[in-house]
Amino acid sequence: MVDLAALHRLALALPEVEASPDGARLAFDVHGKGIAWSYFARAHPKARRELVEGVIAVRCRRETKEMLLETAPERFFDDDHYRGFPAVLVRLDAIDEAELAGLLVQAWRILAPKALVKRIDAERPGTTNPGGDFP
Repeated sequence: MVDLAALHRLALALPEVEASPDGARLAFDVHGKGIAWSYFARAHPKARRELVEGVIAVRCRRETKEMLLETAPERFFDDDHYRGFPAVLVRLDAIDEAELAGLLVQAWRILAPKALVKRIDAERPGTTNPGGDFP
């Protein structure tokens, strides 16, 4: 289980990641690109999207998303709004910190400027694994 304090700690430990809280909404960005953010859903079609507490969206590759949805539906899910989009919905009460940290590192590697990724990899030997466990 991951609480909001742990989510903040894990996301903000990544190089140059910033939090953009807006009331109850969370967003973590690297150079203005979202790696993780609050999940909003509609109770019924055409209804206003409402914050779903305890769930976040995390950017990932589509093939990673499909694998996560297939192998761990108790932790990861999708909805009509995110179908086809490279992000997976994560139940924070069903995931451990290590797994979430790995997902956030992958999201960071996808969106961080390539020069930043190369610099960090050079500064921290052993971090070149795309699913690496840094920082």
